[in-house]
Amino acid sequence: MKINVLLSPLNADELYFTGKTVVVVDVLRATTTIITALKNGAKEIIPVESVDFAVKVSGGSSSGQTLLAGERNTKMIEGFVLGNSPLEFSEEAISGKSIIHYTTNGSKAIVKAKFAENLLIGSFNNVSAVTEHLLKLDSDVEILCAGSNGMFCVEDTVCAGWLISMLQEKKGDLILSDAAEASLVLKKHYGKRVLKMLNESEHGRLLIENGFEEDLNVAGKIDSTDVIPVFLQGTITRYDPKKFDDPL
Repeated sequence: MKINVLLSPLNADELYFTGKTVVVVDVLRATTTIITALKNGAKEIIPVESVDFAVKVSGGSSSGQTLLAGERNTKMIEGFVLGNSPLEFSEEAISGKSIIHYTTNGSKAIVKAKFAENLLIGSFNNVSAVTEHLLKLDSDVEILCAGSNGMFCVEDTVCAGWLISMLQEKKGDLILSDAAEASLVLKKHYGKRVLKMLNESEHGRLLIENGFEEDLNVAGKIDSTDVIPVFLQGTITRYDPKKFDDPL
């Protein structure tokens, strides 16, 4: 099994992902929020690349069954119902509903990898569940870090390192790219001090400055759920082996 890490979506064209197994990671906060939403009963998440497209996809829905959610520069977008804080995605707010999701980095990274054969959404919250799923798929893996405006983010890379470390423990015979090796080094450096790392990270400090400190506590929880979001035909849903044709 070969493992590669892309430290930013800028490092590859969307066709690069064609037919591959990809895990998109945006710890602060898109993938953490997507996992939380599906855990709390959201019907589906529809990631989009722009605010205009989000509004277009929503079709001006007034039924309450389709919600516009997202952020620009950490803050909820005017006219949207939800932002990008996992704390907003409670069962009461989103259970049974479709969510159109735009974020500065995460939703764009997911859309960029849309041609992948297997596209999973990962964070610290579901790292063990994603690891087990990758082992069952038994294919080469691309871990796509969403980064921040095309730049490197330590939290996404450390999460990639966690995935690689767990895969090594279970499988052992991995072939790692240079970026995968670097991710593993960062994971070993920070060890289990994930919350401290999040608080000290550049994006973590920005979230704290904007009043989202509690989001870091949510994002830093290792294995708080076994939910695996999967992207298929433009929509992210909770993995269910009865619905998906794979080795499970």
